[in-house]
Amino acid sequence: MPKMRAAQVPYAKGPFELIERDIPQPSIGQVRVKVQACGVCHSDSVTKEGLFPNIQYPRVPGHEVIGILDAIGSGVAGWGIDQRVGVGWHGGNCGYCDSCRRGDAFACETETLVTGVTHDGGYAEYMIAPASALARVPDDLSSVEAAPLMCAGITTFNALRNSGARPGDTVAVLGIGGLGHLGVQFAAKLGFRTVAIARGQDKSPLAQQLGAHHYIDSQTEDPAAALQKMGGAKVILATATSGAAMSAVQGGLAVRGTLLIVGVPDALEVNPLPLIMGSRSVQGWYSGTSIDSQETLAFSALTGVRSMNEIYPFDRVAEAYERMMSGGARFRVVLKMDG
Repeated sequence: MPKMRAAQVPYAKGPFELIERDIPQPSIGQVRVKVQACGVCHSDSVTKEGLFPNIQYPRVPGHEVIGILDAIGSGVAGWGIDQRVGVGWHGGNCGYCDSCRRGDAFACETETLVTGVTHDGGYAEYMIAPASALARVPDDLSSVEAAPLMCAGITTFNALRNSGARPGDTVAVLGIGGLGHLGVQFAAKLGFRTVAIARGQDKSPLAQQLGAHHYIDSQTEDPAAALQKMGGAKVILATATSGAAMSAVQGGLAVRGTLLIVGVPDALEVNPLPLIMGSRSVQGWYSGTSIDSQETLAFSALTGVRSMNEIYPFDRVAEAYERMMSGGARFRVVLKMDG
């Protein structure tokens, strides 16, 4: 049998193992992807640390995958050999449960498949994916450029475009990191009056470079008060992982405004009185399904939104993962399979 390289986690909290294994074959409804690039996302720690229930080890992480279709199983229509595709966090759904039938495939009740968690992902030269998990990749995006858009990109873009904000509305992005640096770009390209919020004046030039119209340094001024001086924010996209930072900006919401959470803090304090008095809300947002990924890629190619990446060759996967987990990367880490 032909062999491939893969980076597997042998058990929860175990080290990465670079191994050789047989190249897998797709079954009914599946395809095989020859991986070109795979983002290294903080959510990969779910697999590395065993944070998801019932993970079967060894497991290959990776859910920001871009590659070429090189084998197609029976029962798959609409896809062709050598077509470039992306595979994200949402790894497929049943299509027949009540949530799927309502159009909420992300909340599938019977077959919640997660790439790199419930089945092997993109830290490998080849991977198997359900055809329902595939997104088409525009020619205008390189595979390295496209990879982080399959999670960080779709999460911020899909949240913003479904937030209820309209062009011209004030939208704030809390945090300019792996998610936030994309959130600022998407907010500006979607036509929002974009406000970036972060700690320190040194981030102001970056915020402007990304397209922000205003920058708030939360170290030197009250971000909620600063937003209220602008009339309040229709949406605050909370990409930071600090519950305290999220709590500090809640008062900056306009009437009927929404604190939209995509970062994952340990805990969050919410003051109910402003919510009640101003009909404000706090909402979470799941990244999205394959068509959302495809539309994220298309919008990014059209408008020039790009992730800022640090690129590592595949054989330095452990180093790439540690760089991502350190929080020091600017701003996403990507494995390049031929690098």
